[in-house]
Amino acid sequence: MSEQLGFYVDLSKCTGCKACQVACKDQNDLPIGVIWRRVAEYTGGEWIKAGSHYVPNNVFAYFTSVACMHCDNALCVDVCPAAAITKRDDGIVLIDQDKCIGCRYCEWACPYGAPQFDEDRGVMSKCTFCAPLIDAGEKPACVAGCTYRALDFGPIAELREKYGDFDAPAPLPDPSITRPNVVFTPHAKAVAFTAGTGQVLNPEEL
Repeated sequence: MSEQLGFYVDLSKCTGCKACQVACKDQNDLPIGVIWRRVAEYTGGEWIKAGSHYVPNNVFAYFTSVACMHCDNALCVDVCPAAAITKRDDGIVLIDQDKCIGCRYCEWACPYGAPQFDEDRGVMSKCTFCAPLIDAGEKPACVAGCTYRALDFGPIAELREKYGDFDAPAPLPDPSITRPNVVFTPHAKAVAFTAGTGQVLNPEEL
C-alpha cells in the first residue's frame, strides 16, 4: 500500500490571493459555482473608541486555503449509496461520476464542504488531488500555482514530522470527526477551532 498523501498549508505565508483556487478551477475546467479549493478569510477582534479615535483590541485576520482533506475517516465514502466514492492506495478520495446518482449525501456528510453538486451534469464533484498530475510525477495544480509557496503536498507522515500536527485552525471543524490529512503552519494570530472567536468574512465564496 502506498503512503497516505496529504496537503500542507502555511497560513503565515498565505495572502488570500486565490491563485490556488484559480489554478484548480482552470486545471479541472470547473463550471460556474463549483470551486474545489476555496480560501476563507477569518477575522476577529474589535475597535474600541478611546477619546477622539479608535484603537484595536485583539484585531486579527488570516486566510485559510481549504480543499478536500482526503480524510482517514472519509464520511463521504461511508454514506454514498452507489459506492461511487472510493479511496486509492495512496489515500486520494475520488468520485466515479459514472456511478454517482446525484443524491448529495456526501455533500451533507462532509464537514469541509468538499463534495459539490455539478448542476449541469447532475452529479457530485470534488478535489481529486490532481490524481492524473500526481500519477505523472507532477504537483497538484494548487501547489504549483501558489505564488507565495504556501502550499505543498506529500506523504502525510513526512509532512507531520517536518511541520508538526496542527490540523484545525479556526474556522475549520473538529478534526476528530474525519481525521483529515492536512498540516498547517499557523499564522501568528491563528487560533484552534476550539478557540474560534472570529468570523468568516466571505461565506458566500465557501
